Parts: sequence; structure tokens; C-alpha cells
Amino acid sequence: MDVSRDVGVWVAAFLTLGIYSFLYRDNPVYKFVEHVFVGTSAGYFITIAFWQGVYPLVWQPIFEPSEENSLGLPYWLVLLTTIPPTILGLLMFSRFVPRIAWLSRWPIALIIGLGAGAAIPAVVQAKVLMQLKGTMLPLYERTASGGYDALASVNNLILIVGVLCVLSYFYFSKEHKGALGVTSRIGIWFLMIAFGAGFGNTVMARVSLLIGRMQFLLRDWLGLMH
Repeated sequence: MDVSRDVGVWVAAFLTLGIYSFLYRDNPVYKFVEHVFVGTSAGYFITIAFWQGVYPLVWQPIFEPSEENSLGLPYWLVLLTTIPPTILGLLMFSRFVPRIAWLSRWPIALIIGLGAGAAIPAVVQAKVLMQLKGTMLPLYERTASGGYDALASVNNLILIVGVLCVLSYFYFSKEHKGALGVTSRIGIWFLMIAFGAGFGNTVMARVSLLIGRMQFLLRDWLGLMH
């Protein structure tokens, strides 16, 4: 063993063991580490929000206009595009004063409206149009040299059949009997395979995190691995 003498490594090892102590049972050490994690994360994101949001978008345009005017914008135009959003942002804090809490509804409504307007086209593009495009595949796939690619053709056929069978399973306007019953049962198998693959991917991601922590404890902290 070659135990590390780095204070930071010891702190990280203590926090790691404190988190994993929950595997035994809930205990004060785990609660302490959990609170440290939550507090550190909150402080980190507040700092990032200030230096990447408030400072360049509010403080610099208003109190350091020379940097903004490098684009040739007049100062009044900079103020006109900066002060109204700043006021709306400050109105969010009116939630802490019950008498004027209703003022926070204006920026919240604006955020929800803009967010919905920006998210709906993106969701339609990513989860509808691209999904449709992903199933519009040729059943006769050619190689780069112009020959027949049997494996790619079979993969395309399986994907198309799987999508149609899964969609038939969610068709509830007709009783699942006959051909519709067969395709819906096949669709169930495709769904189970997809759910299993997704669950396996999640488990492997968590196992990868565990391996990383174990390597840190055994190599960086205790010096048992080289």
C-alpha cells in the first residue's frame, strides 16, 4: 500500500465512502455527505449562472458599455435591450414578498411562452420528423460498390416491421384479434427488447461509475493499483 498524502484525495475518499455507507443503512454520515453535495452543487450552479449570465448580459452592458459598443451599437439601444429583461428577472424574486407575489406571474408567463415556442418545433423535429425519417428505409440496400447488402436490408426490414408491430399494439380502436392480435403480440416482444436494452444500458452506466470510484479508492487513495 502507498496511501496518498494529498488532503484533497482523503476528502474525496471520505465523501465517496460516506455516500456508499447508505448501502448498509441510512446514517448521519450519509446525510452529512448528501447535504455537502447538494450545497456544493447549488453554490457551483449559482456561480456559473452569475458569471455566464448576470455578469455578461446585465452588468457589462449597463455599467461597462465600452465592451458592448465594440459592435457599433449605440448605448441607448444596449440599455433598451438589457433593462427590460433585467426588470423581468428581478420580478421573479417578488415571490418572496406575499403582498407583491403576483408580479412574478409576468416573467413566469413570458418564460413559459418563449420556452414552449422554442421547444415545440425542436420536439417535433427530433421526436416526430426524425423518427419518421428513421423508418423510411430501403428494403433493397446497396453497398458502396453497387452490390446487394443483405445484412443492411435485413436490418431495415426488422426495423420497419418492429415499428409497425409496436404501433399496432397501441391501436385500441379495434379488438386485438386475428392479424392485429398477431402483430400486437410481436410488438410486445419488440417493446420488451427495447426496454431491456434501455435498462441494461442504464445499469452498465451505473456500473461504470462504480468502477471509476473503486479505481479511485484503490489506486489514488490506497495505492493498491498501479
